[in-house]
Amino acid sequence: MQKQLPVATDAMNRLSWDDFRLVRAICESGSLTGAAEALGVNHSTVFRRLAALEELLAVRLFERHRSGYTPTPPGEEMLTISERWADDVSALGRKLMGCGHAPAGELRITTNDTLLTHLLTPLFAGFRAAYPNIQLEILLSNQPLNLSRRDADVAIRATDNPPETLVGRRISAMSWAVYGRRADFGDGPINEADLSGRDWVSMNDHFATMKAVRYVHETASPGRIVYRVNSVLGLTEAVRAGIGIGPLPCFIADSEPSLRRLMPPNPDFSTSLWLLTHPDLRRSVRVRAFLDYVGAEIGRMRPFLGGEDEASSAA
Repeated sequence: MQKQLPVATDAMNRLSWDDFRLVRAICESGSLTGAAEALGVNHSTVFRRLAALEELLAVRLFERHRSGYTPTPPGEEMLTISERWADDVSALGRKLMGCGHAPAGELRITTNDTLLTHLLTPLFAGFRAAYPNIQLEILLSNQPLNLSRRDADVAIRATDNPPETLVGRRISAMSWAVYGRRADFGDGPINEADLSGRDWVSMNDHFATMKAVRYVHETASPGRIVYRVNSVLGLTEAVRAGIGIGPLPCFIADSEPSLRRLMPPNPDFSTSLWLLTHPDLRRSVRVRAFLDYVGAEIGRMRPFLGGEDEASSAA
């Protein structure tokens, strides 16, 4: 006669990965509606699956409050297991990604809108021509994505403090200088002492740690910082529109005929451009192909990124 399994053991054997994904989705969103959106199903399906799961386990996985769903201790245990499981699956995916011999497949690249618009898109076009079997997905974000879970495969970041969990290399310095509208300054000599009394534009307080932002606050006369924005693209447009003068990346402003450098690049404003990936992905053939291609192309552009190609000077 076959031995009867304990109820708890039988319930554990009937759990699936989808059950853990369900619990994780509810935990992360705090609601059934949010979980339904994350899982791509409707609200009633999530409600029914949660009820069936709690009945199977004979425990309550969530406390229901007006503010949303909060996991009980059993729910938190399932969340922990689901996160560990997701990490293991992602680690396997990263290792399998490096097993192919020919560069092919999808590659996710995360960067910001400034770099994409003014630097990277032509490089991506060249890479696609060289490796037509690789499809690129570009994810615009200034926040660090989780490369451990393949939110992205490669990060291209302007930063002086790259995440310690990633590997890669510093491929260039990017210089900044103070620019103004050429129509307001002409092509004659600039008296830097007179600039403090001009209207200035700056990145907003979210970027207060940037040396270029601190410089504006230290240099502009009181009340002369007339415009703040949280985007380098927006800052460039503000200078081009004549709202004020301000520090901009040289590789952007030097390409704008309507703008003029008002003083030489300030070494203190310089930022580093990094090409980064997860340690498990650096031997992937398509990641390696991308890192080598983009690294070489940007290497040839270092004088441009460093502000060395500007014909006119502030003198």
